[in-house]
Formats: sequence, C-alpha cells, structure tokens
Amino acid sequence: MIKNDLFLRALNKETVERPPVWMMRQAGRYLPEFIALRDKYDFFTRCQTPELAAEITVQPIRRIAPDAAILFSDILVVPQAMGIEVLMKESVGPFLPNPIRTIQDVEKVVVPDIHETLGYVMDAIKLTKEMLNDEVPLIGFAGSPWTIFCYAVEGKGSKSFDTAKGFCFTHPEAAHVLLQKITDTTIAYLKEKVKAGVNAVQVFDSWGGMLSPTDYQEFSWKYINQIVEALAPETHVIVFGKGCWFALNEMGRSKASALGVDWTCSPRNARYLSGGEITLQGNFDPSRLLSPIPTIKKMVTEMINEFGKDKFIANLGHGILPNIPVDHAKAFVDAVKEYR
Repeated sequence: MIKNDLFLRALNKETVERPPVWMMRQAGRYLPEFIALRDKYDFFTRCQTPELAAEITVQPIRRIAPDAAILFSDILVVPQAMGIEVLMKESVGPFLPNPIRTIQDVEKVVVPDIHETLGYVMDAIKLTKEMLNDEVPLIGFAGSPWTIFCYAVEGKGSKSFDTAKGFCFTHPEAAHVLLQKITDTTIAYLKEKVKAGVNAVQVFDSWGGMLSPTDYQEFSWKYINQIVEALAPETHVIVFGKGCWFALNEMGRSKASALGVDWTCSPRNARYLSGGEITLQGNFDPSRLLSPIPTIKKMVTEMINEFGKDKFIANLGHGILPNIPVDHAKAFVDAVKEYR
C-alpha cells in the first residue's frame, strides 16, 4: 500500500483534507543534483540508464517532498523506438535529422516490440519503485500522438508547427496512418508501464493548442481518447492539453480520471467547461515561481480556493522552468501542504 495516497484519492474524487501536489518536470533542470548528472551524462544516456533515471526521479521527493513522483524520461523515446532518429542538441532541444515528409516515410515507421525497444524504461520503473519504498505514487507518461507527430514531421521544436499541420492538410490519409501507428505504440508502451508498477499515467498534449477546435478533434483528441479508452480499465489516466481549453468539455466526458489545465484558463472556466465533475490538475503559471515566496504562498492559497480542495491536484500550468530557485519550488509544495 502507498503510504501517502492523497494523489490517488484525488483521482478517485474522494474528499480530502487538502489537495495533493506535484509539479510537471519536477525531476529535473532546476535541481543542482540533477544539473550535476546532466553535466556528466548526455540526455538520452540519462533516459536509457535505469539507475540514472530512477535517481533523477526520486531527487525531488527527497528535496521538495511532493505527493507523487513522475518517472524521469522523455516523450521522444517513443519515436526513437519506432525507428525515427531523435537527437537532443544542446540549446536547441529535440532534433530529428530525417523528418517524416512523404507517404513513403510514413510506411517505413514501425510499431515496435516494447520490450525490445523500451525495456530500459520498465527497468527504471522497477528500480524507482524500490527506491520510493511505497512512500508516494509513481506517475508514468507519454506524449500525445499529435505532439509526437509534430516533432516527427517538423524535425524540431517550433512556435507554430506549420510543416506538421501542412502535412495533415495536404496528406491527410498518410497523417492518419502515422498518428495511428504512434497511438498503437503509445497504448502498448503505457500498458507495459502499468505492468511495471506505475500508479497512474499522464498524456502530454503539448502542442494540441496549435490546432483549431475542429482540427483538434480530427488530428489529436480522437487518438488521445483511444489511449484513454485502452488504459482507463487498468489505471488512472490524466490528460494534459496545453492551450486546449476548447476541448475540456469533450475531455470531461471521457474516461480520463483528471484533466490538466494550463495557466491561461481560470479555475472557474475550467470547472465550467469540463462539466464540473472531473478532477482538475494545475494551473499555477511556472514563471510565477519567480515571485517572492510570500507572494507564491498567497497565490497558491487563492488557486486552491478557486478550484476547491476536492477533485483538484495542485500543479503548475506547464513544466517547471530551469531558473526557478529550489526554495521557491519548495515554497509552492509547502503552501499546498499548509492549506487549511
């Protein structure tokens, strides 16, 4: 049994004494102990070495003591497993030297054997579970099919992903074939994570907000919903779509256990748009962690008051920034824990 099961109780919509709290990207770049490992090992070495991934996962549990751990990994291990080369370039981010640009390129993409290609992730989960010793739940994650598609076609990060969108609109059949291959791989991947021991999974739709509401339904949500439908009988599924407030109503009717909300959508609107029944997660502006600590604590209390303490998981509205002082990150977590 998990000793601190507050996060799981919130996903079950139980009445709680206070909301649980964790932070997206909490296992990472703002922590000095993470930076020490980053300087020693390259990005994908850290992802692919179970001992390193497990150590990075538990670092924030020791340092800032959130109510859940999230496995250190990356959404781009999935396209790597599918035979798409992915590099991580310093100060550039993800770089795919051979982006998908033709129907022939799509045909070459494989739906892999998860054990053969991503077994190291399962090893990292088992090791992390041992290190956590049932103190807090462990979250596994994957990128949404659309978000993976964006990187695979664009070849790198982008402010608008016009090349990826253009591929959808000029070659819709090929786009749907690729999206389905990514979906099938992601379902298999997340199911293996559950078997390996994660207590919940989160799907990150980082680039969903790039699409119009109509295109979102066609190229993103219908694939995310396949993942939700496949995983919901086995575990809690959290869906986080950045900039996707327009889809909260549809998401709220799905089998997801919780929906992530970014900082551009007010708690009141998020409750209204999602139907008021589902657990919501968010939505503190990550940049606001640069505010003075008393301001952070005051704003956290206001955020919880607006969402309500039940059916709510306190989090950021996106990943923590690299320049956040550790004591400010801890103040965020502590403010939630002190809520009465």
